[in-house]
Amino acid sequence: MMTSDSDILNASILIADDQESEISLLEQLLREAGYTSVTSTSIPQQVCALHRKNRYDLILLDLLMPDMDGFQVMEALKSDDADDFLPVLVLTAQPDHKLRALQAGAKDFVSKPFDLVEVKTRIHNLLEVLLMYKKLKNYNVVLEQTVQERTGNLLKANMQLTEEIAERRRVEESLQGTYTEIKELQDRLQAENIYLEQETARNYNFGEIIGQSNALSRVFAQVEQVAPMNATVLLLGETGTGKGVVARAIHSSGTRKHRPLITVNCTTLPATLVESELFGRERGAFTGSDARQIGRFELADGGTIFLDEIGEMPLDLQAKLLRVIQDGEFERLGSPRTIKTDVRIIAATNRNLEEEIRNGRFREDLYYRLNVFPIMMPPLRQRTEDIPLLVNHFVTKFNHKIGKKIETVSKDTLNALQGYHWPGNVRELESVIERAVIISQENALQVLDRFDTFRKAEDPAGQAVVKALAELEHDHILQVLRNTGWRIEGENGAAMVLGLNASTLRARMRKYSIVRQ
Repeated sequence: MMTSDSDILNASILIADDQESEISLLEQLLREAGYTSVTSTSIPQQVCALHRKNRYDLILLDLLMPDMDGFQVMEALKSDDADDFLPVLVLTAQPDHKLRALQAGAKDFVSKPFDLVEVKTRIHNLLEVLLMYKKLKNYNVVLEQTVQERTGNLLKANMQLTEEIAERRRVEESLQGTYTEIKELQDRLQAENIYLEQETARNYNFGEIIGQSNALSRVFAQVEQVAPMNATVLLLGETGTGKGVVARAIHSSGTRKHRPLITVNCTTLPATLVESELFGRERGAFTGSDARQIGRFELADGGTIFLDEIGEMPLDLQAKLLRVIQDGEFERLGSPRTIKTDVRIIAATNRNLEEEIRNGRFREDLYYRLNVFPIMMPPLRQRTEDIPLLVNHFVTKFNHKIGKKIETVSKDTLNALQGYHWPGNVRELESVIERAVIISQENALQVLDRFDTFRKAEDPAGQAVVKALAELEHDHILQVLRNTGWRIEGENGAAMVLGLNASTLRARMRKYSIVRQ
């Protein structure tokens, strides 16, 4: 619906001025500019009659004329036009007349003596607006006619629909008794389903968490307490106890469940990229960053961020994380602009953070910010009564995944599984069951792992073995790093010699507090 230059140049223009020289100047100016429909009069009394006949798009009106000045002409035009809309641009040499003319209804003015560039510009701009107004007015007329026609059609359709509704009501009334009975049955079934779901959730699982032991029931109760809140949660416990599963359960049961849950494993992120992964980066922030990257905290805005293995986070980044928790703001690498974010934080660690604080590897102020609502995940050896439920769950899962039909688990097998101390917790049990489902030939689960060869976790000798193995790994990594000149990556780096990914080696170095000497 834009006004084209062709529309403007074809607009009808009337010049009303008692000075023939002024009329000639304006006619010549407009024709040279390309306007095709220009007429004029030096008699002000003729303006109204000419406008009634030709309906000009624009009237150039001189204010100082004998017998009938421009103000009187505008009053006469107003009385003729029901819309009280004057397509008038006044011509005046009197500064005090300009405001008065605009108040009287003129749309613009041009000062005398004429500046030809100004005259052409004002006429072009005013015509563009006036023609747009005329088009809108025409559109409104057409629209009103269309609405009236459509309203008539709708009234007819509404009468027909009213008759159909009346017929439908008669049918519904005849079925009302049956519907009431069905509704009562439906309500009863729905109530029973809700009850059964609540009982199942209370006794056996919370989302993905499988178990009914007292130790796990305490976790269920804590999750139910904290999930609806926006409080920061710190999940504590050994590796494989299900901290990630609990984090998902808290998120999916909270008010942010329709927003994203963003997971960050602080162990797997390379130390050089942790900051850009968390907070994002601008293009060119450092060598190799050829594109802008949105950080995890920005992605999690309005939702939840799960910081797994928070104890592995480098000290210099812990201060920036503390700022996000306290103020909800951060900056991308390479950008001075502060970004606001609203995230719920769930953190998890298998480390003793209080000991890490004493050893100078974790900030005390960050620990207190994270430790708002701690949940201790019990190890599997402290809830052995959950093992049969977990076994059944994993057997069903891997039956479906592998295409087996394992249906029974012998009592001896369950006793063996319950007698083992499970240093890898639920994750280790899952691997054992998957392996057993793969090798089982018939419909009974066959577990070939020899659990009797493992020592109980409480056995001091077993603890000594674990400690000795950790010391051996520490010494071996340290020796290889020295031999490779502390070079981690590359063809002759320590990671390749040890058969590890560079990120895994860095995580082990942080774990054993190995620093370059």
